[in-house]
Amino acid sequence: MPKEARPTTGEQAKQHALTKLRQAILHGEMAPAQRLVENELAEQFGVTRASIRAALIDLEGQGLVERIRNRGSRVRVVTVEEAVAITECRMVLEGLCASKAAVAASDEQLQELADLGVAMEKAVADGEPVTYSDLNHRLHERIRLISGQRTAVELLERLNAQLVRHRFQLALRPGRPQQSLSEHLAMIDAIRARDPQAAEAAVRAHLAGVIEALQD
Repeated sequence: MPKEARPTTGEQAKQHALTKLRQAILHGEMAPAQRLVENELAEQFGVTRASIRAALIDLEGQGLVERIRNRGSRVRVVTVEEAVAITECRMVLEGLCASKAAVAASDEQLQELADLGVAMEKAVADGEPVTYSDLNHRLHERIRLISGQRTAVELLERLNAQLVRHRFQLALRPGRPQQSLSEHLAMIDAIRARDPQAAEAAVRAHLAGVIEALQD
């Protein structure tokens, strides 16, 4: 297997570090409150400390990292209260995307959503919460992309990145996949019926359920 090409310029090195760090945080490889030591990260990713520092500044702007005075950087801890507030914002933006997707979707895209619904049902029936969580994430992503609402998509990508830990915790909570499955299927049915009002209402109802689960 060929070795990964090393970045050759300062901007390339920063982008390389930014991509690797962001992926590690989003995939749960770096835990909330974990210290991010510049020397160690520079060695790990084969870049300079300056590149790491620039990447951390960008991640701070994305809400994934926080810099503590005289203590360096760490993976940001998102409280339940913040998670609820973020999800309230998602209700508006994802509702908008679902409404637009119901109008814009091609027949092929509608079938793709239906197939995701079938796969989600199978994951729940087979007792595979991690698979269900991945499919859940993919469904929301597809609806956003189908909507064509680029501004909402960009805002949601930033908001959703901050909810990774809470998303995994909810996915593994006993009974949660079964509870949310019907909500997701209602979203799919409304979009496939090309009913924008029903699609938006279904997304809002689903995310209201997420808020309730976060507060339990």
